[in-house]
Amino acid sequence: MSDPRVPTGGFNEIFLHPGDFHFADARTRIVTLLGSCVSITVWSPRLRVGGMCHFMLPSRGVIPEGAGYDGRYGDEAMLLLMKKIWNLGVDPGEFEAKVFGGANMFQMQCQKNEMNVGERNIDMALTLLRRYAIPIKAKHLGGDGHRKLMLDVWSGDVWLKHQPLA
Repeated sequence: MSDPRVPTGGFNEIFLHPGDFHFADARTRIVTLLGSCVSITVWSPRLRVGGMCHFMLPSRGVIPEGAGYDGRYGDEAMLLLMKKIWNLGVDPGEFEAKVFGGANMFQMQCQKNEMNVGERNIDMALTLLRRYAIPIKAKHLGGDGHRKLMLDVWSGDVWLKHQPLA
């Protein structure tokens, strides 16, 4: 039996590379692969719209004059998503967030007790969601290995496949 929430006539599937973000309507699935990068998904149950970003580093610090936002950096990737939310004229708190990634990708890193890029990305993601008052509904963060994510914008469901390091 098929899921009645899946759009009739099919849907668009968008693949995010590091630094990408996408915001879409209910006829969309957004997919990405993560290691130490982090993805934030946002979704409105009422409007059935949402998006995902895939960032590599927490921040670049100062944005060069005349440069646009760069989705490779967490603070700027979140601003790209926020611009889409603000353009809808709705309260960001109406959206729900799910956060994934921030893995240690090298066994040596896993054995050391040092702040790595994955942990810094996680800290940035959680800080940004608090700043914009978007409630976190689910998270799968840290650890090691790769994650494959799929956000079904029609339902807000996020599907995760985690492959730990051997």
